[in-house]
Amino acid sequence: MLKLYKKFRPIDWVQTFLIIGLTIVQVWCTMLLVDYVQDITKSIIYLNYQNQISSILPSGMNIGDISFAQILQMMTQNPGSMDSSKLTAEMWSAIQTATTGDIWFNGGMMVLVATGAAGCQFVIAILAAYISSNFATTLRTEVNTKISNFSLAEINKFSTASLVTRATNDIQQVQMANLLVMRMVFAAPVTAIWAICKVQASSWQLTIAAAVGIIFLVICIIILMTFVMPKFKIMQKFIDKVNAVTGENLTGIRVVRAYNAEDYQESKFEKANKDLTKTQLFTGRMLGLMSPIMTLVMNGLTLAVYWIGAGLIAGNEIDYATVQAFTMLCTQIVMAFLMLMMMFILLPRANVCAKRIQEVIDTEVSVKDPEVEKPLVKGEEGTITFDHVSFAYPDAEADILQDISFTAKKGQTIAFIGSTGSGKSTLINLVTRFYDVTKGSITIDGVDVRNMKQSTLRGLVGFVPQKGLLFSGTIKSNIKFGNSNASDKDVEQACKIACADEFISKMEKGYDSPITRGGTNVSGGQRQRLCIARAIATKPEFLVFDDSFSALDFKTDKQVRENLSKSQKDVTKLIVAQRIGTIMDADTIIVLSEGKVVGKGTHKELLQNCPIYREIALSQLSKEELGL
Repeated sequence: MLKLYKKFRPIDWVQTFLIIGLTIVQVWCTMLLVDYVQDITKSIIYLNYQNQISSILPSGMNIGDISFAQILQMMTQNPGSMDSSKLTAEMWSAIQTATTGDIWFNGGMMVLVATGAAGCQFVIAILAAYISSNFATTLRTEVNTKISNFSLAEINKFSTASLVTRATNDIQQVQMANLLVMRMVFAAPVTAIWAICKVQASSWQLTIAAAVGIIFLVICIIILMTFVMPKFKIMQKFIDKVNAVTGENLTGIRVVRAYNAEDYQESKFEKANKDLTKTQLFTGRMLGLMSPIMTLVMNGLTLAVYWIGAGLIAGNEIDYATVQAFTMLCTQIVMAFLMLMMMFILLPRANVCAKRIQEVIDTEVSVKDPEVEKPLVKGEEGTITFDHVSFAYPDAEADILQDISFTAKKGQTIAFIGSTGSGKSTLINLVTRFYDVTKGSITIDGVDVRNMKQSTLRGLVGFVPQKGLLFSGTIKSNIKFGNSNASDKDVEQACKIACADEFISKMEKGYDSPITRGGTNVSGGQRQRLCIARAIATKPEFLVFDDSFSALDFKTDKQVRENLSKSQKDVTKLIVAQRIGTIMDADTIIVLSEGKVVGKGTHKELLQNCPIYREIALSQLSKEELGL
């Protein structure tokens, strides 16, 4: 957790030291309050003695005119008034000078000191809230920025559910712990040490009683933390699991209901929920023991102080005011340990959360921008080359793509087809540099993609994913997602090419019609057409379609491709598809099987010389349709 404090701004450190200073002032006021309570108690006792003694004085005699020896003689003659054995010369002097003004003075100072302590606490609370909130904001920003820069390899390493938990729940736990550290942890040790020093000055017998109680309390805390701390780490993992199951269930709710799999999903959630509940119950019960232990120690210590104090008062070693002040100091010590105990409850879990946050921040991004970006080569615009490219996923034993080579010139259409798992989508992901190649190189506009910034590369590529994804907002905001400078005319033109204008014109608000998160308020085909329009609106050099036409009907599929062919003549197109009809007009078709190129050529060439392509084609179209 200490590593995260490097994120503190200079103003945060200044305010932290201010909190420490105010905490010392607050504790000083609290200790002064104990002294004034002791003084006001003595003033009340001395005034009471003064009234008792005045009743035995001869008429006309003033208490200030009597010597210590004379008053001892009078008290011996009137034993009912006061025990003369308890009276000392110092006490007699205090009794003689005692006035009600002493009570008013000590009472006023108590109010003043208490107000000072409360004021310090108020300012500390405000500063602590400000620092912890800004600290959490800084962490959220850094974690979000880091996650945004992650490649798919890092995202898969942590899992989406875990990253969500780390960016929200974990940061909140750290924020709460930081808030309480500022408000309690600084005050607790200062209060305990100061109170212990004052206790030692009172009576060694009472100090031993306090020491026994404190040692017993510390041992109990250590034992409990030994059992509880390992469970906090496990608890965060269970929270990840609950989030993952919940997210999976909500995302796939239609599939779950279609297959009547509600019971199966509920059993998965129930198991994850039970594991989390058991862990929380264990930690809750263990930490719940602290309350009765604290009550036992506090009450036991109070009883011991009064019991021992009674004997010391009887032996004329201390007075009642000292015992009362000692009791208040012991209460301050126990309360200080109570605050520390609360931190022991929060800090272990916060420490686990901090480590999980630090893991995200410290994770090395596999796809990095070069220190010096190479300029694009003139005359190579719109050209992409795969040069003996191979790729293996992290921790995979074998390459998913092996020795892939091809070149696409400006305006050409390159299509990829193959069976499921042949590596088509993986190949497309390498173009946009979601992953880096394991071997070989990919050049765009004459420059290796690893030698250009990711923003530059993705500014050249319009990408349409396999699963259409829209963001909450409007149709217009989604189309302009990749190009905020696009004009309304550009948006309308892109939608016209993607055949999206047909259904947009029927909507009440047209291009300002709302889109829900994920685009769930439009059909799959409409969502896909909007994604195609979004890619076109960026005015890219390359258009990449990752099986993007599969959600379109045959008529719309054909119309969109014809529109692209007419309006995007200078744009290089890479198309992954399952339908032969979608790619049969491509300049080059590359057939993949188990990550290898097993065929390359035009539609007619592959029908003659590539058995796999021929087999795929015949499974979809008749020989007459294929011209065989």
